Amino acid sequence: MDVTVSSLGDATSLLGGTLVMTSLRAADGAVYAVAQGAVTVAGYSVGGQAQNVSQGTPTAGRIPNGALVEREVKGSLHEMEFLVLELKNPDFVTATRILDAINRFAGGRYRAQIAFERDYRTIVLSKPRHIGPVRFLAEIGELTVEPDTPARVVINERTGTVVIGRDVRISTVAVTHGNLTVRVTELPVVSQPAPFSLGQTVVVPQTVVEANEAGSQVAILSGVDLQRLVRGLNQIGLKPSGIIAILQAIKTAGALQADVIVQ
Repeated sequence: MDVTVSSLGDATSLLGGTLVMTSLRAADGAVYAVAQGAVTVAGYSVGGQAQNVSQGTPTAGRIPNGALVEREVKGSLHEMEFLVLELKNPDFVTATRILDAINRFAGGRYRAQIAFERDYRTIVLSKPRHIGPVRFLAEIGELTVEPDTPARVVINERTGTVVIGRDVRISTVAVTHGNLTVRVTELPVVSQPAPFSLGQTVVVPQTVVEANEAGSQVAILSGVDLQRLVRGLNQIGLKPSGIIAILQAIKTAGALQADVIVQ
């Protein structure tokens, strides 16, 4: 069992380190496993007195197969009359597809319907009596089901990351995007008095303001599929910040048929 370790400190920031034997406690306070071993760190952090360079997350790492189970969880598959499958990503469509796939397989293999839906998260399986639970779960686990993908757009403005799901649709809209750049520069000038004038040397402020608005094109976006949406955004020639602004504006206009998740 892999172990994730955080808050490693500066000693393991660059080359990783070694975790001494540590108890892993559950919510009930009991120790179920102990962990130890070499820590694998994905990031690094190197610094001196005047500069510091870091990449990734140097204060977190993993210990592959670093946990040793000390206490066995009670329960046995042979004692269970019904087995419950719990979806990691609950969804009504995905649960229905799993249910239909299992019953189609069971109709030809066991001559019976063995799967029943409890809700959109769990599916109850009735194990046939003439087959063992290990083989039964192995056969069920070999079935292929395509999960339903929700229409979502995930935006991370801090890193400039935009992830658009396959089922995202956009109603036909016309989009234009222009960038206005304003640059303010301070150029102070020193005023030197004439000789023997009993004047004082002063600094006279001087500010230069420049405004530049780049030209932009008008593009028609019609989200029949993901490729056409991406092609329309590329046609305008946007940076990630511009794509984020346009997607949020399209959502506000009611033309983006998807959930927008801002991280």
